[in-house]
Amino acid sequence: MIRGTRAGYQLLSGCGLNMFTDDELDEIHRATLDVLEDAGLMVLSDEAQEILYSHGCKVDKKTNTVKIPPYLVEDAIRSAPSQVLLAGRKAENDVVLGGKRVAFTSFGVAVKVLDLETGKVRESTKKDVAEAALLCDALSCVDILVMPLTPRDVPSQVADLHTAEAAFTNTSKNYFNAESLSTKSVRLFFEMGAAIMGGTEEVRRRPVGSMGISPVSPLKLGDDCCQVIVECARLGIPLNICSQALSGGTGPVTLAGTLVVHNVEVLGSIVLSQLTKKGAPVMYGSSTCPLDLRGAIGAVGSPELGMISAAVANLAQYYNLPSFVAGT
Repeated sequence: MIRGTRAGYQLLSGCGLNMFTDDELDEIHRATLDVLEDAGLMVLSDEAQEILYSHGCKVDKKTNTVKIPPYLVEDAIRSAPSQVLLAGRKAENDVVLGGKRVAFTSFGVAVKVLDLETGKVRESTKKDVAEAALLCDALSCVDILVMPLTPRDVPSQVADLHTAEAAFTNTSKNYFNAESLSTKSVRLFFEMGAAIMGGTEEVRRRPVGSMGISPVSPLKLGDDCCQVIVECARLGIPLNICSQALSGGTGPVTLAGTLVVHNVEVLGSIVLSQLTKKGAPVMYGSSTCPLDLRGAIGAVGSPELGMISAAVANLAQYYNLPSFVAGT
């Protein structure tokens, strides 16, 4: 089992960055509860609306707006596990997320590669996925394999499953799938994990695959997002709920304001997960970053992204939830 170094632990070694005091985190949390109860989330799934309505949420079918009372949010935070196991095919590659333990992943999801033989940029293939997975498996600095590439030489409707097959075959580490967008894809992904681990009970006990899904900022859970949240909860697949708000674009320009939008999307999704099945493994995720107004693109890798990611980690620790955030 991989046990990473501690960040921000009160010793004479290690380092950490606290973006907010406890009082400031309380204010972000209270503002989040206000938005969830008064403005709500747009939820574009009849099944998800029914799950939320049956537990006490207010649902407006005309606008697809769901308003979530504070007690459901608090209950969901308490029922979500404080630690999540991301198992490897080899037990020595198991990663436990939670507290202030730190692990590292590869980055994804590229659609083009620099061909080392021709020196030219071309679209990525399934063979590239397999080779990238094999490389990451050999790197001791990579603890979790995030799907590195999207194969462009297979039908797009099943590209996530082709990627999973290539990745699972070439890594002994946990494989993180970020592109499944339907109940059927989630179930097939689960079946692949069960085949690897020797059955459904074993893969529930030691989930060799994990998944990620993103709400649509600002404040919308699409039908595909809801399908993945609900099915992962039912099957016990660890799920990273990853807001991708843009500070100054789909969120306020201020750090605190952006974090409220981010927090509403993640906590609202966690409520749906926990109402589907209490104790479902979830991670508090983030790819939130500032909007570069010069090019109207996300400023991934900017200093502000590092600040946002550090603040998100603070929020996850405040809720006693494992986090999964973008690096810089």
